[in-house]
Amino acid sequence: MVRTLYGSGVRRMYGVAGDSLNGLTDALRRDGRIEWAHVRNEEVGAFAAGGEAALTGELAVCVGSCGPGNLHLINGLYDAHRSRVPVLAIAAHIPRVEIGTDYFQETHPTALFAECSSYVELVSTPEQFATVFQQALRHAVSESGVAVIVVPGEIFFADAPATDVPAVRVPHSATVPGAEFMADAVAAIDGAARPTILAGAGCAGAHDEVVAFAEQIKAPVVHALRGKEWLEYDNPNDVGLTGLIGFDSGYRAIEHCDLLIMLGTDFPYRAFLPEGVPVVQVDIRGENIGRRVTVTHPLVGTVKETVATLSRLVQRRYDDDFLTKMVGHYNRRRARLDDLAVPGRADETPLHPQYVAATVDRLAADDAVFTCDVGTPTVWFARYVRMNGRRRMLGSFNHGSMANALPQAIGAQSIDRRRQVIAFSGDGGIAMLLGDLITLRQLNLPVKIVVFDNSALSFVELEMKQAGLVNFGTDLQNPDFAAIAEATGVRGFRVDCTGDLEAAVGAALAHDGPALIDVTVARQELSMPPKVTLAQMKGFTLYATRTILSGRGDEIVELAKTNLREIADL
Repeated sequence: MVRTLYGSGVRRMYGVAGDSLNGLTDALRRDGRIEWAHVRNEEVGAFAAGGEAALTGELAVCVGSCGPGNLHLINGLYDAHRSRVPVLAIAAHIPRVEIGTDYFQETHPTALFAECSSYVELVSTPEQFATVFQQALRHAVSESGVAVIVVPGEIFFADAPATDVPAVRVPHSATVPGAEFMADAVAAIDGAARPTILAGAGCAGAHDEVVAFAEQIKAPVVHALRGKEWLEYDNPNDVGLTGLIGFDSGYRAIEHCDLLIMLGTDFPYRAFLPEGVPVVQVDIRGENIGRRVTVTHPLVGTVKETVATLSRLVQRRYDDDFLTKMVGHYNRRRARLDDLAVPGRADETPLHPQYVAATVDRLAADDAVFTCDVGTPTVWFARYVRMNGRRRMLGSFNHGSMANALPQAIGAQSIDRRRQVIAFSGDGGIAMLLGDLITLRQLNLPVKIVVFDNSALSFVELEMKQAGLVNFGTDLQNPDFAAIAEATGVRGFRVDCTGDLEAAVGAALAHDGPALIDVTVARQELSMPPKVTLAQMKGFTLYATRTILSGRGDEIVELAKTNLREIADL
């Protein structure tokens, strides 16, 4: 197993040792070529493997001992499965003869992992191992997804097959739709007066082709969050994000189009997609087409090759009135967002999170890797960290799990300890898997963590506000995360005033080792969505009324003070 994984490009396994894994970990020790990346929670190991696979496109491996050990893998594997990155999970099992007897730590891993993997199988005999192992490898790399191999602990000690299982590497293939489907889409594009492109993660490696195509048909380019790193930079047609954390410019470009061209995106928020407008959708996975909106022109193919072919077939458009209007709208919105990221007074406390994100963006390396927790850290990252073709971004963008930023940063930094890796963590997220700060020191990983510390689950509070509910159950009584970091051997910085931020960020980024910056940010900072519905306005009014009547009117005053800049702008 170790020799085959090494030949398949695997250089480390993330996990926690256990007696059911002893045969495997001893083989790692004897072979010596694959690192045992000892994490403090198997969930972190699965997230780290997913982060590594997302950055490299190659197979990554996580490991769990029997029962509770491999159960901890599930959340990270769900994230990898939904992000479609190649991960192999090795789940140890109880002794074969005890299966079905309610033995100590007994679970049924094949059932438990079925929903978060494209392949899961139990190795019942040593003779079966080679076939199951090869199938798992091929499913992980060919489908770019999660495969799980369940191995009773004693089988790791059995004699190996006569010949090794062949190594497997990730295949790279290109697909172009058939001529009839292409001709149909070309006719629709040529006939549109206001086409708009919505681009997602499937545009990886297709920046130049998409930008050239957009310019040829004079279409604004809206990007979904996972399309940000591929199309935000060097793109004169970019009009920003749409969706819950996006810009109104992106929303308007889709709202007013007469043809939507979806490129490599399975954008899930139907409220932000147009009704009654023809749609061209390009996706390598045919099952994704038409899942969110009615698609009149389906094209199953890789974005890079399909768009290049479309560019050769469509007519060049010269009327750029719609594009100019949408780009102008975006430029105005971008300027207003940047105005919200100015530093303010040096003694101002708490800090505006926009300024924190913009400062990190400005001081970070041109090729930094960013990870971000779900909720408001993702909002501030999406709006203020600029992609440039060399930077990379990771997050739990499909699964939406808390506490993903630190584990994914571990995976990203494990690939290259010289590359800058920065995690945008929420206070709720960092607290949930806080023990793996120790992993940074133990594995000598110089990850830099920025904690947006507002003593609340603030995105949940925002959702409560728009639903008309008084905030409840969202308070966080936080410790000094910088002091905790210092206790684990990680350099800690505490920032409570605006004037201290830049020096702290600069020192943390320059530190030769892991560092954490605990920044006190405003709890009541609003992140306005691009589309504010009447129901949301009613809900927010109801929230304010209920909050005042419940004797918590000071929250409304704080909310108004915190967001006065944005209210004045509107």
